[in-house]
Amino acid sequence: MLNLNKFSFIISISICLFCSNSFGDIIEEVIVLGDWRQVSQNKEDASIVLLNSEDINNQSINHFEGLSYLVPNLNFAASDSRARYFQIRGIGERSGYQGTPNSSVGFLIDDIDYSGQGGIATTFDVEQVEIHRGPQGSRMGANALAGLIYIKTKDPTEEFESYSILSLGDFGRKGLGLAIGGPLENQESIQYRLAIHKHKEDGFRENRYLKKSDTSRKDELTSRFKVNWTLNNDTLIKLLLSRVDLKDPADIWTLDGSLNTLSDRPGMDSQKTDSFGLNLVSQKEGFDFQSLTSTTNTDVIFSYDADWGNSESWHPYVYNYFSETLRERETLGQEFRFLSNEKSLLTQKKIQWVLGINYLKTKEFNLKNDDGTYGEPNDPYGPYFSQSSSQSYYQSENISFFGNIDFSFSETLKLSLGFRREDWKANYSDSLEERFSPSNMMTGGKLALIKSTKNSNLFVSIARGYKQGGFNLALGLGSDASNDNIFYDPEYLLNYEVGLKTISLDSRINFSAVMFYSDRKDQQVLISTQVDPSDPNTFSFITKNAAEGLNYGLELNIDYQINDAFNVYSRIGLLETEIKNWQSRPDLDGREQAHAPKSSYSVGLEWRPNKSSFVRFDVVGKSSFYYSDSHANKSRSYSLTNLSTGYQWDRLEFSFWVRNAFDKYYSVRGFYFGNEPPNFEDTLYERQGDPRHFGISLNYEF
Repeated sequence: MLNLNKFSFIISISICLFCSNSFGDIIEEVIVLGDWRQVSQNKEDASIVLLNSEDINNQSINHFEGLSYLVPNLNFAASDSRARYFQIRGIGERSGYQGTPNSSVGFLIDDIDYSGQGGIATTFDVEQVEIHRGPQGSRMGANALAGLIYIKTKDPTEEFESYSILSLGDFGRKGLGLAIGGPLENQESIQYRLAIHKHKEDGFRENRYLKKSDTSRKDELTSRFKVNWTLNNDTLIKLLLSRVDLKDPADIWTLDGSLNTLSDRPGMDSQKTDSFGLNLVSQKEGFDFQSLTSTTNTDVIFSYDADWGNSESWHPYVYNYFSETLRERETLGQEFRFLSNEKSLLTQKKIQWVLGINYLKTKEFNLKNDDGTYGEPNDPYGPYFSQSSSQSYYQSENISFFGNIDFSFSETLKLSLGFRREDWKANYSDSLEERFSPSNMMTGGKLALIKSTKNSNLFVSIARGYKQGGFNLALGLGSDASNDNIFYDPEYLLNYEVGLKTISLDSRINFSAVMFYSDRKDQQVLISTQVDPSDPNTFSFITKNAAEGLNYGLELNIDYQINDAFNVYSRIGLLETEIKNWQSRPDLDGREQAHAPKSSYSVGLEWRPNKSSFVRFDVVGKSSFYYSDSHANKSRSYSLTNLSTGYQWDRLEFSFWVRNAFDKYYSVRGFYFGNEPPNFEDTLYERQGDPRHFGISLNYEF
């Protein structure tokens, strides 16, 4: 259990640091871009981690998944492009598509909702990444039970600028990117920005059966075009076109838990997403108006060698199994926001507010094909062949109403009240003749009290978040909507927080500490049950609202500019979780939740002896955690060391980096099931993290 004395101790440290008289450069103010107010990070009434472009570039990381190691209490557990698997504070999905495409962790890029499609989040030409921990939804259209990931790419600039990047590394790493933009000639009211990046690498696995080292290769292309058009002093139009094309073969699972695979038929994870965004920002006499329109069109392939071996590894048994899913997904989003501004009469009374309505329509088509072969060595009838194919179609509509009001009692005391209501309805059909039309109405909100001074911010808050319901597939019940095993209801989270954010008087120390306590109700979990009460042969695992849970802990951030040359930082997350009242599994009561490490951290030191060079040292780590709620296997604790150094000559910048410098062996996900003939006894299979790798990068500004 977390000791409350830890919080008191940290507060004491912050006071000491606050009173420090050390010398150095001041820490720059950081603005939160994912909030409607765009205020300083230290004025937010929530736990937020921000990574700016310098943080991202110094890490030489090409995907957001890699950046997740820098954020305590944020976990990632999946293969590469299957990026639904984010957990914040131990809450989030850990398996593939089931029921409705509904994520506990929201994922936005440039205000476009990509929840469930996070694999497209490459990091080239990104301005800022924000991780908002805790329930979200009263200040923007995207709902999120556990938290929100917000990525902001670089906007067009008023002056011409351009840069290129070339990166090379081991394991066949090659990258080339170009960003260029500025005002149109003779049209200063119109600015543009074009960003293109190509990335390739062989991957970190070696397929010893095929004698290839590139069966987990990556081949990725990211392109983005932005236009900002200032019609007049009060109106701005923003246009966004983007395409992300990812090809990531899924040969990552091994029979012995190593980095060597034995698959005879490596699968493919690929994703191609085209996106369109049109934002209108207009300042009226008493309020600001924003219109956010977006569409996405995504084609996905998920395929894998489900036996993870070959004819030699399974000899004398015949065992071969392959699975492939083809998915087409379209989304249409429209959001309207009305915001207070400086000209609002209410603003003069110390009231700030936002009201909005959000509409999201999702269409998704899935084609799943499985084929397999199995045979005993002495079977006179030969091997058994199995093939199956199924199709499904899903369509949903979400309409949300949200709002937030900030009322200032004085210059230092403020009350914030937020609300959200969401209506969801869907239609589902498949080739197994299952047809459902579920619907939910859900409500959430937030209440916070903030005490502020010039350099500090103390807040207490209570928030209610939700995750919409869904349905179980392939139960063989057809259109029997009366069976309560088909549907499950929304899950709810009641979250309490106390936080302190402060900057020292000399502006060289930035400190924040947030304590949270989350009570999960009607939790959506897998339970074993007899689907058809009249048929004992219908035993199955289904998702039901059949558990409760507690998630609580502490999140700490410290940035300290020691002097002109040295800056240190630390981000620490402490987390305690508890399973409660799990139906069909009383043995789980009191156990920790899966993918919820008790501690996670990111600490670093940056040395800049002059304006032209730098050396950066980072250590990231996590304690052990359960892979699943269904078994007792756990990961190992790990700490990874990353190094980078760079030097700049005029417009050319050179950097060298090493990740996992000591080549630590660690796992990020594990399965426990029967996969080995003839008895198919339960065995643990783990996906190992990336080994030591290094490279160089060249940046040139034109």
